[in-house]
Amino acid sequence: MEISLQELAGGALQEKVNQAFEKVMQNMQDPNTPWKNKRKITVGITFAQNEDRTDCTCDISVDTKLAAVKPVSTKFCTQKDLATGEIYAQEYGPGIRGQMSFEDVDQNMVEINGNMVDTETGEIKEDGVIDLRGAKQA
Repeated sequence: MEISLQELAGGALQEKVNQAFEKVMQNMQDPNTPWKNKRKITVGITFAQNEDRTDCTCDISVDTKLAAVKPVSTKFCTQKDLATGEIYAQEYGPGIRGQMSFEDVDQNMVEINGNMVDTETGEIKEDGVIDLRGAKQA
């Protein structure tokens, strides 16, 4: 006796496996999940018969085991006002508190012949930074 898994339950098994396969592939391409974790598709076919053994019900299930999304981390600076007892918290992200990030720097600025130039306006910015690399040593 043979059955066609593609035609079982009017093609529902094949459809469920295809959907599970797509979920697994999307999970594998998600950069927020660990690359090393294994993913799994489990197909279950369960039969239950009646007491006379003349009829049975077939339940079909397709389950996936996906990699969990990695948690996102951040940092808070916390302080307590000793006079009022009020607690303060301020998020400052992965950098050192007070440190500038690349997002804080004006991206329209480029260095040309030792001068900082705004690429949108062409204006030369004087920032008071002295380049000591070219200084002669005594």
